[in-house]
Amino acid sequence: MTLGVLAVLGMVFTMFAGFWTDWLWYRSVDYSSVFTTTLSTKIGLFFVFGLLMAVSVGFNIWLAHRLRPPLSAMSMEQQNLDRYRMGIAPYKKWLLLGITALVGLIAGASASSQWRTWLMWVNGVSFGQKDPQFKLDVSFYAFDLPWYRFLLGFGFAAAILGLIAAALTHYLYGGLRVTSPGARATAAATGHLSVLLGIFVALKAVAYWLDRYGLAVKSSDFKATDSWTGLRYVDANAYLPAKTILFCIAVICALLFFATLWRRTWQLPVIGFGLMVLSAILIGGLYPAIVQKFQVQPNEQAKEAPYVEKNLAATREAYGIDDSQVTEYPGIAETKDQAKLRDDVANAASIRIMDPNIVSPTFQQLQQIRNYYAFPTNLDVDRYAKDGKEQDTVIGLRELNYAGIPKRNWINDHFRYTHGYGVVAAEGTSADSGGRPAFTESDLPSKGDLGTYEQRVYYGERTTTYSIVGGPQKEIDYSDDSGEKTYSYKGDSGVNLDNPVNRAAYAVAFGEPQILYSGAIGEGSRILYNRTPKERVEAIAPWLTIDGDAYPAVVEGRIQWIVDAYTTTNGYPYASRTTLGDTTADSLTATNDQRAVVAQQNQVNYIRNSVKATVDAYSGEVKLYQWDTQDPVLKTWMKAFPDTVEPRSEISQDLMDHLRYPQDLFKVQRELLTRYHVKDANTFLSGSEVWQVPDDPTNKTGETVPPYYLSMKMPDQNEQVFSLTTTFTPNGRDNLSAFMAVNADPGTQDYGKIRILKLPTSTTVSGPKQVQSQFNSQQDIAETIRLLRGGDSEVEYGNLLTVPLDGGLLYVEPVYVRGGGLKYPLLRKVLVTYGGQTAFEDTLEQALDKVFGGEGTPVEPPADEGEDEGTDEGTTPPPPSTQEPSTAQEALNDAQKAFEAGQEALKNNDWEAYGRAQKDLEDALRRAEDAQSGGAGGARSSPSATSSPSTSSNS
Repeated sequence: MTLGVLAVLGMVFTMFAGFWTDWLWYRSVDYSSVFTTTLSTKIGLFFVFGLLMAVSVGFNIWLAHRLRPPLSAMSMEQQNLDRYRMGIAPYKKWLLLGITALVGLIAGASASSQWRTWLMWVNGVSFGQKDPQFKLDVSFYAFDLPWYRFLLGFGFAAAILGLIAAALTHYLYGGLRVTSPGARATAAATGHLSVLLGIFVALKAVAYWLDRYGLAVKSSDFKATDSWTGLRYVDANAYLPAKTILFCIAVICALLFFATLWRRTWQLPVIGFGLMVLSAILIGGLYPAIVQKFQVQPNEQAKEAPYVEKNLAATREAYGIDDSQVTEYPGIAETKDQAKLRDDVANAASIRIMDPNIVSPTFQQLQQIRNYYAFPTNLDVDRYAKDGKEQDTVIGLRELNYAGIPKRNWINDHFRYTHGYGVVAAEGTSADSGGRPAFTESDLPSKGDLGTYEQRVYYGERTTTYSIVGGPQKEIDYSDDSGEKTYSYKGDSGVNLDNPVNRAAYAVAFGEPQILYSGAIGEGSRILYNRTPKERVEAIAPWLTIDGDAYPAVVEGRIQWIVDAYTTTNGYPYASRTTLGDTTADSLTATNDQRAVVAQQNQVNYIRNSVKATVDAYSGEVKLYQWDTQDPVLKTWMKAFPDTVEPRSEISQDLMDHLRYPQDLFKVQRELLTRYHVKDANTFLSGSEVWQVPDDPTNKTGETVPPYYLSMKMPDQNEQVFSLTTTFTPNGRDNLSAFMAVNADPGTQDYGKIRILKLPTSTTVSGPKQVQSQFNSQQDIAETIRLLRGGDSEVEYGNLLTVPLDGGLLYVEPVYVRGGGLKYPLLRKVLVTYGGQTAFEDTLEQALDKVFGGEGTPVEPPADEGEDEGTDEGTTPPPPSTQEPSTAQEALNDAQKAFEAGQEALKNNDWEAYGRAQKDLEDALRRAEDAQSGGAGGARSSPSATSSPSTSSNS
């Protein structure tokens, strides 16, 4: 008995600990209203629907028992049932309570999970837009219809469980007979069960009526897209009238069942039910199939065009792409003045050669300082002013790295090593002479262009465990030449552990009994947890979908994590659905799960970047700002959770300067625009203008190329703006179809405007994969890359950036080398191509000078579809011609020696020797190139050379 009582108390306290710690955490972040609103809604739904289900089932059992016949027929069946009746007689009340309690608990638990549906229904705000078929406000489909469907499903469950419970009770007490002679059911049982069947059929009538509206948000496969939503020809002309007819038949059938209360016969109801089933097969299934086969398929384009136009308009509106601007773009340079083009490059874009997805190991090696610090795998791109001019900046935080703690134990993991320290930033458009980032903020403590700010990072993307701070145990702050510095947390974040009840609750909740009795915890101790930015925002706003990439910014003397959040629904009529997890996947999410979208509702057909959130890296303070002031979904949630979202006017100018257009929204929009950039239904149905997002040519994951942030100028813009860019290729091909950019700078008037440059189909412009292939197949470039790969070095290609320039497209790609024993990438070369000329030089300026000075290597035109399009990345290039002059071979030998000398200097950290080796390598490669050019020229002047097709083509 004692052990049993202790076990029950232990279970109760464990449940209490989870509830109590959640309440304490929400109170610590000043969002206790979210906890109380969510909890009270769940409890209310649990009790209301659990009680309704329990009463429904219990009442039917009680009524069936009350309507039992006074005497049972004398038969073997009834004699066997007598034993069961006598066995349960003493426990009838307890059995009734047990059954009703069980079904009530199950129904209540299921209903409590619908708290979002309830809150959206009761707080729903009008969209101010009507669907084209039923002329109902979109809010009916987004907020009302899901709740009506839940009620309908609950009604069906209650009717079926009540029917089963009543039938079993009637059978047990003789109201229903299976083998006994005479009538199979008493009049009372017949009436009772008929009413329950009538209720079920009446609910089916309601379902048929709601199904009419459900056609507007029904998903179906369609040849133009596999995510079609809304009515098609067969829906409007076959399914819709069929649902109306079936509704009428179901109403009549339900009335026939209710009539058995007076007629006491099953004949008419059974006939009516059979008619309803037959009608459902013929009218609801066979007739639409006939319409599809004999009316739609012979002339599908004409029949479906009006409905496609509705889908086009609704999809473009629901995803915010209705104002996207598509402009014809030649893809070929319009100006022949190379000097002018060279001058225009600086105005066209601030070309970023520091790839934030490549240089993290370089930041780690040069700025980690201590093993217990680390940078994220993918750094971020932001804008900071330098000398009064805004420039693209690669930025990362020196966060805590638990794997690098010298000695792992409970005290070190949770009390001493508690936070990271400082921002490290570098110019995005340049590198130093050694190929390293040009740091604008560096060292420990960090210093540079960002001025004075709170550098301690208690909340970050890598901070996934709890810390206990502020108590008697001092924390390690950072180390410098004078030794180790200690610190004690001064903020008011986290939960106070002075209270023994709190300590006991966290000891149970975290499974850490030391929390209860450790001497390292005392007055002022606070426990910090839920420490990643996305985790904190998702916890306080569980109705939001969180962008996969939170990024840091120094704002008003504090490090703030900026988190983009979305409101979504899958109930926008006629708008096609998309799966967020699939649509937002690219080559970066394939290698970094932290960049995946945090989706509450994965299948959506409406999305808005309605909230900008910030998380203070020191205090953990979370703020939600209303970004989209017109979004009805956000307004609905703001009614449900008042005072949780601050108005947009509260965003400071300093914070505004660091906000940007979110990547995941852009990826969703670009995926939709592969099909929905067209506005003509016939073109959409033909599929002739379908695009695709190309695979990342610099990455072997096979995933799509990620979008890139870049300060650039589109043809209709007067100056550069911070933008998010991507490219499109035709479906199944590799040449370029279009270039897309969105204005990502909130400080400009046309923030969020999508511009698409559509290339002509009559000419072939190389796409990213073809450009990469051309780079790799150039003999001199391939030979240089082979030399760079010498020894144990690795070559990594950076982001392949595309920039519109004077009617043509400029491609720029930085090339990094991980050399020697250091194993971190340094910028070694820059690839540039434009207008059929390509260059591979040490710096961007040199490459641009070579391309626009007319000295670039001509690029072979891309192969036609079905032909070899060039050497794939990593394929061994063709060997140099054996007829090259001996001076070329000597120069290549010198280049190999210089490269090996440079690698040896890297191993010894001798940067002076490394610089000399790099100069020697550059000189040798230039001599080799000059020698090869001379040889080629000689071959072209020789009569025997005319037999070579490639030579003739070059001439």
